[in-house]
Amino acid sequence: MTSFTSLAEARDAVCTFIRRCTDEPGTGGFDELALGLFAFQFEQNTPFANFCCSENRTPETLTNWRNIPSVPTRAFKLLELTVLPETDRETVFRSSGTTRADRSRHFHDRNTLNVYHASLWSWFSEHVIGNSPNRLLFLIPELGQAPESSLVHMMDTVAKRLAKRDRCFAADSQWRLDGQAAVDFLHDCTTQNEPVTILGTTFSFVHLLDHLDDGAMVFELPSGSAAMETGGYKGRSREVTKAELHRAITDRLGIAGGRIICEYGMCELSSQAYDGKLDQANAAPRLFRFPPWARARIVSPETMQEVAPGQAGLLQVVDLANVGSVLSLQTEDLAKRRNDGFELLGRVELAESRGCSLMNLDHV
Repeated sequence: MTSFTSLAEARDAVCTFIRRCTDEPGTGGFDELALGLFAFQFEQNTPFANFCCSENRTPETLTNWRNIPSVPTRAFKLLELTVLPETDRETVFRSSGTTRADRSRHFHDRNTLNVYHASLWSWFSEHVIGNSPNRLLFLIPELGQAPESSLVHMMDTVAKRLAKRDRCFAADSQWRLDGQAAVDFLHDCTTQNEPVTILGTTFSFVHLLDHLDDGAMVFELPSGSAAMETGGYKGRSREVTKAELHRAITDRLGIAGGRIICEYGMCELSSQAYDGKLDQANAAPRLFRFPPWARARIVSPETMQEVAPGQAGLLQVVDLANVGSVLSLQTEDLAKRRNDGFELLGRVELAESRGCSLMNLDHV
């Protein structure tokens, strides 16, 4: 098993693994690296260690990454799940919520942000960035307006990586869409015949489409234009089905269905999943896939054992890029395992566990 004596060692090992996986798909070594990172986090993260001990699973007893205890994402609201001392917590990502008390916290320093950047860019560029030098329309705030949003930080990283491309951020600190700024940018893309990639949350796309409807506007964006949408509605807009939203994006913006990509991520994770690649056949149901340095499992909520292919269960994610927190997370999302990906079914309300300590955080 790989052994780490410092966060810097863990960072370097994971970054090296990400580069290897990017250059040579099918690279081995995930299991060994996951077990080594688990041992390091167990040693450095007391709340995590307490949770693992309550599950009778420690570095001495585990031989497979699938047995690493998965911490519920809601635990990030209650506990400081980090290997970082308080003085080193330079950045914090918070989940959406009505108050600071009901928001998850994921702490970062330069070491962990380096891994976060390496992970997000490698998988994003493979799935969302096409061959054409598209302009970029972000339906989200700039980093200075929402510095605790992991999505805003992600898109800021993308913007900096693609700094030579024209771009527009068309939302304020309250995530309110600047419809006129978005329309002006799209109009200029159309008149200049320059394709554009629109990136935003599901609710921000609904707001953009409503703004177009209010003004009886329809765009036929240049060939090669694309869209990436992520997240849900969070009470910020009317809800529409995924199929309805994508049809509206095609009808009102002229973006072909094959160039609409969905992203799955959360502030507690450092890697993201996508449900397809631009210009590739993405047959229904669209399947989400994490990069090789993150693994998804679908488990029964009663037994926490992996379900058979095609059956529904709770989504677990083991993410090596979570070097500074905990690498194995239990989400509250329902999914089905299909081939090498998973079909996302939506959120579930978890009832009191039956014979399972998964959601019992009193002992942590």
